[in-house]
Amino acid sequence: MSFFPEKAYKNLSFLNSTDARPIRILCEYEETRQRFRDHNIHNTIVFFGSARAKAGDEARVALDEARAALAASPDDAALQNVASRAEIAVKLSGYYDSARELARRLTVWSGSMDNESGRPYVICSGGGPGIMEAANRGAADAPDGRSVGLGISLPFEQGVNDWVTPELAFEFHYFFTRKYWFLYPCKALVIFPGGFGTMDELFETLTLVQTGKIRKDLPIILFGDDYWDGVLNIDVMSQFGTISPKDLDLIHRSNTVDDAFEHLVSRLG
Repeated sequence: MSFFPEKAYKNLSFLNSTDARPIRILCEYEETRQRFRDHNIHNTIVFFGSARAKAGDEARVALDEARAALAASPDDAALQNVASRAEIAVKLSGYYDSARELARRLTVWSGSMDNESGRPYVICSGGGPGIMEAANRGAADAPDGRSVGLGISLPFEQGVNDWVTPELAFEFHYFFTRKYWFLYPCKALVIFPGGFGTMDELFETLTLVQTGKIRKDLPIILFGDDYWDGVLNIDVMSQFGTISPKDLDLIHRSNTVDDAFEHLVSRLG
Protein backbone atom coordinates (compact mmCIF):
# COMPACT_ATOMS: atom_id res chain seq x y z
CA MET A 1 0.00 0.00 0.00
CA SER A 2 1.47 3.38 -1.03
CA PHE A 3 1.82 6.42 1.23
CA PHE A 4 3.05 10.00 0.98
CA PRO A 5 6.22 10.82 2.91
CA GLU A 6 6.56 14.22 4.53
CA LYS A 7 7.92 16.92 2.22
CA ALA A 8 11.28 18.39 3.19
CA TYR A 9 9.90 21.92 3.60
CA LYS A 10 7.35 20.61 6.13
CA ASN A 11 9.92 18.66 8.14
CA LEU A 12 10.41 20.85 11.23
CA SER A 13 13.06 18.55 12.65
CA PHE A 14 15.17 19.14 9.56
CA LEU A 15 14.38 22.86 9.30
CA ASN A 16 15.54 23.38 12.88
CA SER A 17 18.73 21.38 12.38
CA THR A 18 22.25 22.68 11.89
CA ASP A 19 22.22 21.53 8.26
CA ALA A 20 19.23 23.78 7.51
CA ARG A 21 20.79 26.95 8.92
CA PRO A 22 21.30 28.51 5.44
CA ILE A 23 17.59 28.01 4.76
CA ARG A 24 16.63 29.73 8.00
CA ILE A 25 18.96 32.64 7.24
CA LEU A 26 17.43 33.00 3.79
CA CYS A 27 13.94 32.95 5.29
CA GLU A 28 14.81 35.83 7.63
CA TYR A 29 16.08 37.80 4.64
CA GLU A 30 13.41 36.97 2.09
CA GLU A 31 10.27 37.02 4.24
CA THR A 32 11.23 40.43 5.62
CA ARG A 33 12.00 41.78 2.14
CA GLN A 34 8.66 40.66 0.78
CA ARG A 35 6.68 42.04 3.72
CA PHE A 36 8.47 45.39 3.50
CA ARG A 37 7.69 45.50 -0.21
CA ASP A 38 4.04 44.57 0.29
CA HIS A 39 3.58 47.32 2.91
CA ASN A 40 5.57 49.97 1.03
CA ILE A 41 8.38 50.18 3.59
CA HIS A 42 11.28 51.75 1.69
CA ASN A 43 12.51 54.48 4.03
CA THR A 44 12.84 54.12 7.79
CA ILE A 45 14.05 56.29 10.65
CA VAL A 46 15.62 53.94 13.16
CA PHE A 47 15.62 54.51 16.92
CA PHE A 48 18.12 52.72 19.14
CA GLY A 49 18.39 52.93 22.93
CA SER A 50 18.01 51.20 26.27
CA ALA A 51 15.37 48.53 26.77
CA ARG A 52 15.28 49.51 30.47
CA ALA A 53 13.82 53.00 30.10
CA LYS A 54 10.29 53.54 31.39
CA ALA A 55 7.72 56.22 30.63
CA GLY A 56 8.05 59.28 32.85
CA ASP A 57 4.70 58.95 34.60
CA GLU A 58 5.29 55.26 35.30
CA ALA A 59 8.79 55.90 36.65
CA ARG A 60 7.61 58.73 38.93
CA VAL A 61 4.80 56.63 40.39
CA ALA A 62 7.30 53.86 41.15
CA LEU A 63 9.63 56.38 42.81
CA ASP A 64 6.84 57.79 44.99
CA GLU A 65 5.90 54.27 46.09
CA ALA A 66 9.52 53.38 46.83
CA ARG A 67 10.05 56.54 48.89
CA ALA A 68 6.86 55.95 50.85
CA ALA A 69 7.92 52.40 51.67
CA LEU A 70 11.38 53.59 52.67
CA ALA A 71 9.94 56.31 54.89
CA ALA A 72 8.08 53.62 56.83
CA SER A 73 11.24 51.48 57.18
CA PRO A 74 14.24 53.80 56.72
CA ASP A 75 16.82 51.22 57.80
CA ASP A 76 15.70 48.54 55.35
CA ALA A 77 18.63 47.98 52.97
CA ALA A 78 16.46 46.31 50.34
CA LEU A 79 14.06 49.26 50.28
CA GLN A 80 17.01 51.66 50.07
CA ASN A 81 18.18 49.81 46.97
CA VAL A 82 14.70 49.90 45.44
CA ALA A 83 14.46 53.65 46.04
CA SER A 84 17.90 54.23 44.54
CA ARG A 85 17.03 52.26 41.42
CA ALA A 86 13.72 54.13 41.16
CA GLU A 87 15.58 57.46 41.18
CA ILE A 88 17.80 56.25 38.35
CA ALA A 89 14.71 55.09 36.42
CA VAL A 90 13.19 58.56 36.66
CA LYS A 91 16.38 60.06 35.23
CA LEU A 92 16.33 57.61 32.31
CA SER A 93 12.61 58.11 31.76
CA GLY A 94 13.19 61.56 30.32
CA TYR A 95 14.73 59.89 27.29
CA TYR A 96 11.70 57.62 26.89
CA ASP A 97 9.43 60.66 26.78
CA SER A 98 11.73 62.46 24.33
CA ALA A 99 11.93 59.43 22.04
CA ARG A 100 8.15 59.12 22.04
CA GLU A 101 7.63 62.79 21.19
CA LEU A 102 10.31 62.80 18.48
CA ALA A 103 8.82 59.70 16.85
CA ARG A 104 5.36 61.26 16.96
CA ARG A 105 6.53 64.51 15.36
CA LEU A 106 8.50 62.71 12.65
CA THR A 107 5.50 60.52 11.82
CA VAL A 108 3.18 63.54 11.58
CA TRP A 109 5.75 65.33 9.39
CA SER A 110 6.21 62.31 7.17
CA GLY A 111 2.46 61.88 6.78
CA SER A 112 2.19 65.45 5.51
CA MET A 113 4.67 64.83 2.68
CA ASP A 114 3.89 63.62 -0.81
CA ASN A 115 4.73 60.06 -1.74
CA GLU A 116 7.70 60.72 -4.03
CA SER A 117 10.69 58.37 -3.94
CA GLY A 118 8.99 55.74 -1.84
CA ARG A 119 8.04 58.08 1.00
CA PRO A 120 6.76 58.26 3.69
CA TYR A 121 9.42 57.67 6.29
CA VAL A 122 8.41 55.04 8.84
CA ILE A 123 9.71 54.76 12.40
CA CYS A 124 11.59 51.53 13.06
CA SER A 125 12.84 50.10 16.36
CA GLY A 126 14.05 46.83 17.78
CA GLY A 127 10.49 46.12 18.84
CA GLY A 128 11.25 45.63 22.52
CA PRO A 129 10.58 47.72 25.65
CA GLY A 130 12.20 50.97 26.74
CA ILE A 131 13.32 53.41 24.04
CA MET A 132 12.16 50.94 21.40
CA GLU A 133 8.65 50.96 22.84
CA ALA A 134 8.75 54.76 23.09
CA ALA A 135 9.55 55.07 19.37
CA ASN A 136 6.74 52.73 18.32
CA ARG A 137 4.36 54.37 20.77
CA GLY A 138 5.17 57.83 19.46
CA ALA A 139 4.45 56.72 15.91
CA ALA A 140 1.13 55.27 17.08
CA ASP A 141 0.28 58.64 18.70
CA ALA A 142 0.22 60.22 15.23
CA PRO A 143 -2.86 59.95 12.99
CA ASP A 144 -2.60 56.75 10.95
CA GLY A 145 0.91 56.29 12.29
CA ARG A 146 2.67 53.03 11.44
CA SER A 147 5.95 51.66 12.76
CA VAL A 148 8.23 48.67 12.33
CA GLY A 149 9.45 46.42 15.15
CA LEU A 150 12.41 44.16 14.37
CA GLY A 151 12.36 41.88 17.39
CA ILE A 152 15.00 39.34 18.38
CA SER A 153 14.59 36.10 20.30
CA LEU A 154 16.47 36.46 23.59
CA PRO A 155 16.09 34.58 26.90
CA PHE A 156 15.16 37.75 28.79
CA GLU A 157 12.98 39.55 26.24
CA GLN A 158 9.19 39.35 26.33
CA GLY A 159 8.34 39.69 22.66
CA VAL A 160 7.42 42.67 20.51
CA ASN A 161 5.79 45.62 22.27
CA ASP A 162 2.10 46.42 21.79
CA TRP A 163 2.71 49.66 19.84
CA VAL A 164 4.31 48.05 16.78
CA THR A 165 2.01 47.90 13.76
CA PRO A 166 1.00 44.19 13.77
CA GLU A 167 1.74 43.53 10.11
CA LEU A 168 5.18 45.14 10.56
CA ALA A 169 6.19 43.10 13.61
CA PHE A 170 9.10 40.69 13.10
CA GLU A 171 10.95 38.19 15.25
CA PHE A 172 14.52 37.36 14.24
CA HIS A 173 16.80 34.60 15.42
CA TYR A 174 20.01 35.93 13.83
CA PHE A 175 21.42 39.28 14.88
CA PHE A 176 23.12 39.84 11.53
CA THR A 177 19.96 39.48 9.45
CA ARG A 178 18.14 41.77 11.85
CA LYS A 179 20.95 44.35 11.58
CA TYR A 180 20.75 44.17 7.80
CA TRP A 181 17.09 45.12 7.90
CA PHE A 182 17.77 47.87 10.41
CA LEU A 183 20.18 49.56 8.02
CA TYR A 184 19.18 48.67 4.46
CA PRO A 185 16.03 50.87 4.33
CA CYS A 186 17.33 53.25 7.02
CA LYS A 187 17.56 56.91 6.02
CA ALA A 188 18.34 58.31 9.48
CA LEU A 189 19.38 56.98 12.85
CA VAL A 190 18.58 58.39 16.31
CA ILE A 191 20.53 56.84 19.18
CA PHE A 192 19.38 57.40 22.74
CA PRO A 193 21.26 56.32 25.88
CA GLY A 194 21.66 52.56 25.92
CA GLY A 195 23.89 49.69 26.89
CA PHE A 196 26.11 47.23 25.07
CA GLY A 197 23.57 46.51 22.33
CA THR A 198 23.14 50.21 21.56
CA MET A 199 26.90 50.71 21.45
CA ASP A 200 27.25 47.73 19.12
CA GLU A 201 24.65 49.14 16.75
CA LEU A 202 26.20 52.62 16.86
CA PHE A 203 29.74 51.51 16.08
CA GLU A 204 28.76 49.01 13.41
CA THR A 205 26.83 51.75 11.63
CA LEU A 206 29.72 54.22 11.95
CA THR A 207 32.10 51.60 10.57
CA LEU A 208 29.88 50.93 7.56
CA VAL A 209 29.53 54.64 6.82
CA GLN A 210 33.24 55.39 7.37
CA THR A 211 34.35 52.56 5.10
CA GLY A 212 31.86 53.40 2.38
CA LYS A 213 29.86 50.20 2.70
CA ILE A 214 26.91 52.51 3.33
CA ARG A 215 27.16 55.11 0.56
CA LYS A 216 23.89 56.95 1.13
CA ASP A 217 23.69 60.13 3.18
CA LEU A 218 22.81 58.84 6.65
CA PRO A 219 22.19 61.34 9.46
CA ILE A 220 23.21 59.88 12.83
CA ILE A 221 22.05 61.64 15.98
CA LEU A 222 23.37 60.97 19.48
CA PHE A 223 20.65 62.21 21.82
CA GLY A 224 21.55 63.30 25.36
CA ASP A 225 24.90 64.95 26.08
CA ASP A 226 24.68 64.28 29.81
CA TYR A 227 24.85 60.57 29.01
CA TRP A 228 27.09 60.46 25.97
CA ASP A 229 29.66 62.92 27.33
CA GLY A 230 30.34 60.49 30.16
CA VAL A 231 30.24 57.32 28.07
CA LEU A 232 31.82 58.26 24.77
CA ASN A 233 34.60 60.68 23.84
CA ILE A 234 35.21 60.17 20.15
CA ASP A 235 37.33 63.33 20.02
CA VAL A 236 40.13 61.34 21.66
CA MET A 237 40.20 59.00 18.65
CA SER A 238 40.82 61.97 16.38
CA GLN A 239 43.48 63.38 18.73
CA PHE A 240 45.37 60.09 18.61
CA GLY A 241 44.92 59.77 14.84
CA THR A 242 42.90 56.55 14.94
CA ILE A 243 40.11 58.28 13.02
CA SER A 244 40.18 61.32 10.75
CA PRO A 245 38.92 64.70 11.99
CA LYS A 246 36.20 64.57 9.31
CA ASP A 247 34.86 61.37 10.90
CA LEU A 248 33.66 63.47 13.83
CA ASP A 249 31.15 65.03 11.43
CA LEU A 250 29.38 61.69 11.02
CA ILE A 251 27.55 62.34 14.30
CA HIS A 252 25.20 65.15 15.26
CA ARG A 253 24.80 65.70 19.00
CA SER A 254 21.38 66.73 20.24
CA ASN A 255 19.79 67.49 23.60
CA THR A 256 16.26 68.47 22.64
CA VAL A 257 13.43 67.07 20.58
CA ASP A 258 13.25 70.38 18.69
CA ASP A 259 16.90 70.23 17.65
CA ALA A 260 16.77 66.57 16.65
CA PHE A 261 13.56 67.09 14.68
CA GLU A 262 14.89 70.14 12.85
CA HIS A 263 18.15 68.40 12.00
CA LEU A 264 16.39 65.36 10.57
CA VAL A 265 13.86 67.37 8.60
CA SER A 266 16.64 69.51 7.11
CA ARG A 267 18.55 66.41 6.03
CA LEU A 268 15.62 64.30 4.87
CA GLY A 269 13.26 66.91 3.48
